[in-house]
Amino acid sequence: MAGTKYMSGGPDISAALSGSNQFSPGQDTTLNVKIENKGLIDIKFVQSGIVDRDDLPNTAKLVSVALSPGDAPIVIKSDPQNVGDIPGGKSASASFAVKFSSDAAAGRYVLPLTVKYTYLSSAEQIGQDSIQYIYKDVEETIDLPVSIEPRVILEVVSADPEHLNVGNEGYLHVKVKNTGLETGESTIIKIARNGNSPLIPTDSSVYIGTLSPGETVDCTFKVSVSRDATAQTYPVDLLAVYQDHEGDTVTSDPVTVGVPVGGKVSFEVISTPGELTPGVKKVIEVEYRNTGDTTAYNAQARISAIDPFTSNDDTAFLGDLAPGDTAIARYEVSVDQAAVAKDYGLDSEIRYRDALDNSQISDTMKVQVKVAPAGSPLPMIIGIIIILGIVGGVGYYVYQKRKKN
Repeated sequence: MAGTKYMSGGPDISAALSGSNQFSPGQDTTLNVKIENKGLIDIKFVQSGIVDRDDLPNTAKLVSVALSPGDAPIVIKSDPQNVGDIPGGKSASASFAVKFSSDAAAGRYVLPLTVKYTYLSSAEQIGQDSIQYIYKDVEETIDLPVSIEPRVILEVVSADPEHLNVGNEGYLHVKVKNTGLETGESTIIKIARNGNSPLIPTDSSVYIGTLSPGETVDCTFKVSVSRDATAQTYPVDLLAVYQDHEGDTVTSDPVTVGVPVGGKVSFEVISTPGELTPGVKKVIEVEYRNTGDTTAYNAQARISAIDPFTSNDDTAFLGDLAPGDTAIARYEVSVDQAAVAKDYGLDSEIRYRDALDNSQISDTMKVQVKVAPAGSPLPMIIGIIIILGIVGGVGYYVYQKRKKN
């Protein structure tokens, strides 16, 4: 039976990046590399007495690839990879996780790809039924060109909050610098919420226009703070949307900055009214203190009169209360004649305006009011008896005197 003998041909390996080879400074991406074997077989013999070879001479066996940064401002995160055997006319793929430096200069760079493989260099037939294989190891380097395009890169120089307190709305004054090599046209600086951060932008964009490399601009954003937050530092994201030198609309990579937030406006009741008596109407005084970190403007206190209390005057104006300030509210309260003598808790709250003139309302506070037992009627009865006795005595005296006369 006839066998096949190959007289020439070996692997011819080439490699290229799949997709675009244009990247941006600071970009974190995956490079997909296609490795192709273009090796061909020129001559083969088919005749009796030849033992068939197990491998073709143009097959690259045990192929491994390794990507190096060369002189490019890039970090290679992936180790060398094995892609197996690549027959002639076939290809294989490898993926490498990389990150370009955030301060990478624009330009063209070359990434060296080292390819190692083994192939059947020759085969010597011994007798009619055996063959000796001779393999050869090959290591070659293939250059992969990449291009880094100029970008606008934002750097936060400063971030200063104004009136930013828990549960309120305030301002964030930000100074940003373009540290990239691209001039942004029609640039808009935007602020965005970072994940579940309690800082929520309400005015989220500022138009800048032309933003040149190295230029610094000031931006002011209006930001609200969730009532569930606490006094600490929270993140927000800043980014730029602009037109590049090719007229394309580009969004810069977001930069995160920490913003300190003050405590919420809070109040406490620091004095309680005296005792009230069933069936009596009385003006009570309640003193409040601002225990928060910021001023409450045009504060008004309100008390909720519930059974057995009633009130036609349940609101009191307190004015502006800076942190630590106190103010007294006066309410006219009536107690039902059938009220049970005990301590009661009346709900009270303070409505105020923050520094941006937004209406806010405080947490509910308890005003402790004590209803005393109604007075005993015995002293009143005794007083009436004494008065009647005096009147009777005077009348009897007058009567006797007239009788004698």
